[in-house]
Amino acid sequence: MDSIIQAFLSCWLTMLGLKRETPESWHRERLTDELQEFQEAKGAVEKLSEESDVFFCISRARHDGFPLEPSPTFWTRRNALVYTYMVLKLTSRWLFYLVAAWCCGVPTWMSVREVVNPSKDVKLERVAGRHGIDPAKFKRVGKRLLRVWPLQPETDVSKGRSRPLMRVGMDAFWTK
Repeated sequence: MDSIIQAFLSCWLTMLGLKRETPESWHRERLTDELQEFQEAKGAVEKLSEESDVFFCISRARHDGFPLEPSPTFWTRRNALVYTYMVLKLTSRWLFYLVAAWCCGVPTWMSVREVVNPSKDVKLERVAGRHGIDPAKFKRVGKRLLRVWPLQPETDVSKGRSRPLMRVGMDAFWTK
């Protein structure tokens, strides 16, 4: 049955259309970083999020041709939850970047394929740089979009934690 899940993940990763990363050491470094973040995570939601990042690193490496670790089985309650969270979180981020690029008027908006956390300014700037988008405009649009985007936390830097955003109408989105 895990082969069905692996086939789904392969189709999903193909749909995301992320740039193939080489060499294998790139994937190993990401996995090491994510495992460390998972170990340091506090609280159930943070642990779930970090564990989903570990599962993603393993799945993406396999998809890119570098099977670093055996894929965790889907058929335990915990792993099913982690895989589900992973797909929802990263698909939401992927769509976020497509919409942000479209809102910025990027003619090649469909080529903006990213899944990094958009609530961090530096990540928005890096994505803009990779795709030849004005970083200030992309960051401004991204911050506005985060106000209404589902399943995205906004980092509350002053308190050092994340909080979900559930407010806002379209007027507030475009006027600031």
